[in-house]
Amino acid sequence: MRQSDQWTESKYIQRAGRWIGSRSPQQLGIGSRLIADLTVALYAEHLPLHARGRLVDLGCGRVPLYGLYRERVSEVTCVDWPQSVHTSPHLDAAVDLNAALPFADEAFDTIVLSDVLEHLAEPAVLWREMARVLAPGGRLLLNTPFLYGIHEAPHDYARYTEFGLRRFAEQAGLEVLLLQPMGGSLHVMADLLAKHLAQLPLIGGPLARASQAAVALLDRTRLGPRIAARTQPRFTLGHFMVVGRSGR
Repeated sequence: MRQSDQWTESKYIQRAGRWIGSRSPQQLGIGSRLIADLTVALYAEHLPLHARGRLVDLGCGRVPLYGLYRERVSEVTCVDWPQSVHTSPHLDAAVDLNAALPFADEAFDTIVLSDVLEHLAEPAVLWREMARVLAPGGRLLLNTPFLYGIHEAPHDYARYTEFGLRRFAEQAGLEVLLLQPMGGSLHVMADLLAKHLAQLPLIGGPLARASQAAVALLDRTRLGPRIAARTQPRFTLGHFMVVGRSGR
């Protein structure tokens, strides 16, 4: 990873020992804080369990997860689109992720693919390539939105159910170790409401923050997780996966 000593927090920040979505509108839209909090919490839980050795961050952007995995791996390679809107001084390779990756077979022990899959016009190609460059015993960690608005248009191509995600992994010869929905129906409604409220002048920002905070507060009660568990098979903001390649 180039200029790793100059890395700073961006989309995700650490506060009081906990990783959350940035509260800076320059780094993260107000209406996206809820899904960002859910996403980074899952990476904070699972990267310590799976990240090791040589890691490649595909579609890395400003490498927002670097603070979570840098102490757990021996080498980091940052890859992003040549036309990425998230310009980064840490980029090692500019690559079209719809085509072959310029890396040797079994080059990496860990792959991170965060908020990228929905932007692929040819996702099956990348799944095959990830299986090729992942070393035996290696792990792929990814997240992708489901009931979520269009973003980074026109390069926003798809939303995937858990069944579609499992099929991608299985067709690539990989094993799904974890497939976790991110939030339930209340999270979806709060996300959509916040994104609309945020467009209102003056009062929009506070109302958007309040709508998301209410659901986040409910999550800390017994009732919130029960509602999420009941509704997320059909209504979820996105999915988080850990996928493995069997060892020799």
